Amino acid sequence: MDQQQLKARVFALADEMQPLFEEVCDAVFRHPELGLAETWSSDYLVRMIADQGFSVQKPYCGLETAFRAEKGKGGPKIAFLAEYDALPGYGPAKDQTGHACGHNWIAASSFGAAAVLGRLADELGCTAVWIGTPAEETVGGKVDLVRAGAFDDVDLVLQMHLGDRTELRPHFLAMDSVEFTFEGVATHASNTPERGVNALDACNLTFCGINALRQHITPDARIHGIITQGGVAPNITPSHCVARFYVRAARRDYLNGLTEKVINCARGAELMTGAKMSYRYFENPFDDLNNCAPLLPVMEANLRAAGVEEFRDPEPNSAGSSDIGNVSHVCPTLYIPMETGNTDGSCCHDEAFLAHVNGPEAYRALNRGVKGMAATAVDALCDEALWQAVRTWIKRDAEN
Repeated sequence: MDQQQLKARVFALADEMQPLFEEVCDAVFRHPELGLAETWSSDYLVRMIADQGFSVQKPYCGLETAFRAEKGKGGPKIAFLAEYDALPGYGPAKDQTGHACGHNWIAASSFGAAAVLGRLADELGCTAVWIGTPAEETVGGKVDLVRAGAFDDVDLVLQMHLGDRTELRPHFLAMDSVEFTFEGVATHASNTPERGVNALDACNLTFCGINALRQHITPDARIHGIITQGGVAPNITPSHCVARFYVRAARRDYLNGLTEKVINCARGAELMTGAKMSYRYFENPFDDLNNCAPLLPVMEANLRAAGVEEFRDPEPNSAGSSDIGNVSHVCPTLYIPMETGNTDGSCCHDEAFLAHVNGPEAYRALNRGVKGMAATAVDALCDEALWQAVRTWIKRDAEN
């Protein structure tokens, strides 16, 4: 069977299995769970992929809600990544958990692509891999998986994300998460102020230093922070204060230097106040996205064949961060945002976006996304020159 016939099989299988993909999307949507607590979701997804003839490892790489499923008899390993953690703070009282980032859709689309490729694995001489990656919204489970070697034997990674537009060239900022703790000396703020060492002053001066730093950073960089502990009473000099910052930039190499400058702001605050400073990285560091450029025109052609008509560029001054960036620097990775067709202007994390991640709009995008990912995998496997470009992508990017 030639390449085009195999892709026709992909499209036919995706249409045939669409009700199953919608079932997965709906089930995860109705059981939202926070990162590292995705017990129901991960167990459900493992059962569903096992029904497709995949062998499963769970827990995986020391993460209780991570998993890895495989189907095939060897050859190149093509991995599709699932996310399934939800977000807090929704509902009338802002006390409900919900999939406002569409991770239920990510779980379903990656499940679908893995299941379809698994049906063709023997003909293609490959192994279809589905990896469940927990806690994208918080600590970034993919970073732990990278460190544990989960992608060392993977030849290509594909993932999609639901959004307000279909993009071929998304960008993610590298990000460090830094927590500063200042220890001062408590005293009565009015009666014996001369005895105190004010840890809150140190926090505030850290913010002042960072604000001064902003005029000397690149336009892509972002620094934002909060004070999580700022004292206990106005008449007591704060002796223990904590501040947390996210520091971001377009490239990891620049970010490393910028993070050091932010830490130096806290060191300066320590010198000015006498409050002792310590710091730690409270979440995993995220790297910028290194999308596999040779596959971009291939994915575009496959998505157009699946019914996608419009591709838009990302907003130039708008970008978040994600743990998929870390994967993209150790394994060739293609990450594509897919639009739902919503017209209300809502996007990921908006409460209104909950209406677009599970239903007719999402299911249409789901069908197109499954076809796009699985067909692009077929193209990569069947085109020797393209496969060579994919296999050498990480090395070429490092050299550049």
